[in-house]
Amino acid sequence: MWRRVRNLFIIKTKFEAYLVIFGLGNGAVERGVHYLHQYPGFGGWLLFAVCPIAVFMAGGRILDSLDPAHR
Repeated sequence: MWRRVRNLFIIKTKFEAYLVIFGLGNGAVERGVHYLHQYPGFGGWLLFAVCPIAVFMAGGRILDSLDPAHR
């Protein structure tokens, strides 16, 4: 039974990876908006820009882990 639960958290296809990356991106933009409200000005915009960059790096790593040529 635990194997079935564990398999729910394993990304198997690129479609699932894109859904995870989409969710991470939405969360990053939401966090960036909060940063803009908390830190108005250049500092807020800088923190806002860093949030999606982290998603780009994580998304690339997720997609690379699914590529069969790298295994």
